[in-house]
Amino acid sequence: MKYRIEKDTLGEVTVPSDKYWGAQTQRSRENFKIGDEASMPLEIIYGFAYLKKAAANTNCDLGVLSSEKRDLISKVCDEILEGKHDDQFPLVIWQTGSGTQSNMNVNEVIANRAHVINGGTLEDATKIIHPNDDVNKSQSSNDTFPTGMHIAAYKMIIETTIPGLEKLKTTIDSKSKDFMSVVKIGRTHLMDATPLTLGQVFSGYVSQLNHGLKALKSTLVHLSELALGGTAVGTGINTPKGYTELVTKYISELTKIPFKTAENKFEAIAAHDAIVESHGALKQLAVSLNKIANDIRMLASGPRSGIGEIIIPSNEPGSSIMPGKINPTQCEAITMVCAQVIGNDISIAAGGMQGHYELNVFKPIMAANFLQSARLIGSACISFEANCVSGITPNYINLKKNLDNSLMLVTALNTRIGYEKSAKIAKTAHENGTTLKEESVNLGYLSADEFDKWVKPEDMCGPNN
Repeated sequence: MKYRIEKDTLGEVTVPSDKYWGAQTQRSRENFKIGDEASMPLEIIYGFAYLKKAAANTNCDLGVLSSEKRDLISKVCDEILEGKHDDQFPLVIWQTGSGTQSNMNVNEVIANRAHVINGGTLEDATKIIHPNDDVNKSQSSNDTFPTGMHIAAYKMIIETTIPGLEKLKTTIDSKSKDFMSVVKIGRTHLMDATPLTLGQVFSGYVSQLNHGLKALKSTLVHLSELALGGTAVGTGINTPKGYTELVTKYISELTKIPFKTAENKFEAIAAHDAIVESHGALKQLAVSLNKIANDIRMLASGPRSGIGEIIIPSNEPGSSIMPGKINPTQCEAITMVCAQVIGNDISIAAGGMQGHYELNVFKPIMAANFLQSARLIGSACISFEANCVSGITPNYINLKKNLDNSLMLVTALNTRIGYEKSAKIAKTAHENGTTLKEESVNLGYLSADEFDKWVKPEDMCGPNN
């Protein structure tokens, strides 16, 4: 491999000759060999590309950057957003807590690529664009990284998370309507309870997702606030007058997202409560999805020796030793996703606490975990919907068998003969292995006709049946 010499304020650094990054990126590569290379999410890099282009345009409009430099910087940012330089961002999450090295990685790539576009070479000692003086003008890592975080997080939520959740919710809602007249036995404490319909059960899942989506969407207000313009500690030092509002306007136009300048830049840099808040909604959704998926796999358990009240698609062989076995793999996949999201929430909460004085120093891990959670939930919902929920059908034989065998149908007699006598019927039927009807007659509490008249499962499901 061939190398070239790059310089920063600490001296000379050897850099691969074919790479656009510079000295500070290379130092970070050498100093932070932790985990997988290039673990910094590309979504963050793309967030930087939006803000660097916006900053270049703003600086030009305000007379502190030439139009020539603006155009060169903008062109490279467009290339980054097109995915043409994905391999130029090799840094790991596990770096400085402000994300300074990733900010400089972007600055160096933009500066060096701009120089090449302008007709220069990477070996030139002096380049037309400087990573700090030009690309980073009116900025600090302390306000650029949280801005990149918010851009990436907001885009991930609206482009991946919400669409996946909405698709799953729509299918569950459709199943709820289809199953609204399918009567089944209810269960509380994992024990038999009074009847309800399978549609009513699924309607509860729809409501959970509706509430979760509402919670998630409500957090977008805080997430739309951008730190850019606060520079080092929130004061906006080294920015031209009018910069903050204008750069935010440019970012909104470029991303087509209604971003706004943070109402308080000190909060936006020193704390990341918006990330904590929004991920809290993701955790809520993970809790809901885990309950839904667990219910579905337990209702489908068996197929002959379990509950087996619904049938889920058979997607792949389930065992390397038991022929014909089929497992609820989609349920297992999405519940593992939920476990990951809940774990990520702990990490994000811990990271959010590290706002020491004027700077939170857990930015990279908070951003990476957030994006992982948002992406996983969205993609898991798509998979769960397509490969499981859309193919769910009632197992009418088992539904009727379990319903008829339940002792809790006796609840319908409470208002007729009282709790004590009803309990006696259920207890006696359980002890003798007989039916409620048989023991109602044997105990002399009811006639057979009265039992048939008063104990009708379909009439015990409420007004929604």
